[in-house]
Amino acid sequence: MTKTLKLRFNRKQLCIPYAAFLILFVICPLLVIIYYAFTNGTGQFTFDNLVNFFSNTNTLGTLLNSIAIACVTTIVCLVIAYPVAYILARSKFRRKYVLLMLFVLPMWINFTLRITALKEILSFIEGNLAMYPFLNTVIGMTYDFLPFMILPLYTALSKLDKSLFEAAEDLGASSFTVFMRVVLPLSVPGIISGVTMVLLPSMTNYVVLDMLYNSTYIMGSLIGSYFAAYDWNNGSMISLILLIIIFIITLATNKFNDDQSSGRTVL
Repeated sequence: MTKTLKLRFNRKQLCIPYAAFLILFVICPLLVIIYYAFTNGTGQFTFDNLVNFFSNTNTLGTLLNSIAIACVTTIVCLVIAYPVAYILARSKFRRKYVLLMLFVLPMWINFTLRITALKEILSFIEGNLAMYPFLNTVIGMTYDFLPFMILPLYTALSKLDKSLFEAAEDLGASSFTVFMRVVLPLSVPGIISGVTMVLLPSMTNYVVLDMLYNSTYIMGSLIGSYFAAYDWNNGSMISLILLIIIFIITLATNKFNDDQSSGRTVL
């Protein structure tokens, strides 16, 4: 009995560093953001910052542009990453882990150096980067987040039971039918993980756009511009709204993933 109490006490002690980290670096900053979001420059409580967000065409346009960039980037990453992950997972290459490492290797290089190199390549091809801002931003985001889509897809596809494919083929299913009715549905958890890892960061990542164009036409850059101008109140409100949007997307993806895991999705 004494050993059990000591074990429980030790486990509670192990939670202290995590709880302290959570309070200092998550809860306290969030409370500061909430405070500034609902106050004005004199510290008085107000909803003006919320009204300004939804009445300002610049902020609404930036939000829509950020969502569009994030969605297109996620779709492009998925279209490129799924065949790559599928081929690597199903192939019999002895050194397929080396091929997988080649896709992950850019993550080891400094982000600023990679975007700078990409900027030079795009400048050489197009001449003036300002001619295709949306396209170049998607290219930069895809280059940055593609490994985050490949890894969860590869993990999900490599864990599939190969006997399921053989059973489907023995029952007369074609390769296309096997993929659509077996492989694709079973890889949905990997797709959801990859989409989450790409969609959410690409909505807030402003470094790509900032380095390519020095522009604020994405939510992360817009928030930074408000704080740089010492307008912490409106900047905090935009941050809070973006946080709520990300939270809703995360809940939706988790709910869909739970439905898939419990077998409620009809194949």
